[in-house]
Amino acid sequence: MVRIGAIVLNVSDTARAATFWSQALRYRRGANPDFLLPTEAAGPRLHLDATDRTHLDLWAADEEEQRAEVERLVSLGATRVEWDYPEGADFVVLADPDGNLFCVVNTGN
Repeated sequence: MVRIGAIVLNVSDTARAATFWSQALRYRRGANPDFLLPTEAAGPRLHLDATDRTHLDLWAADEEEQRAEVERLVSLGATRVEWDYPEGADFVVLADPDGNLFCVVNTGN
């Protein structure tokens, strides 16, 4: 079963946003300072990005689960999105019934 692994938040200044959101959520900065991690084990990561749209990253445990979850989500009303995937992409881009984009990420890579 997929879970919300990360929320990708479009920001204009990642350093300023990291300072604000790490304090607001009591998250800590990861090895990549644009990734904020919950101080407790539960909870999604916050990925600050100046170029990507705000969206959810749903995490699947492996490629098999990713495929099954993509099919399940499509059966629920999600649609596949035409996307220029990089070589070896570990994510699939879908849109919910309202057109909001989200990714299903294979975290087993």
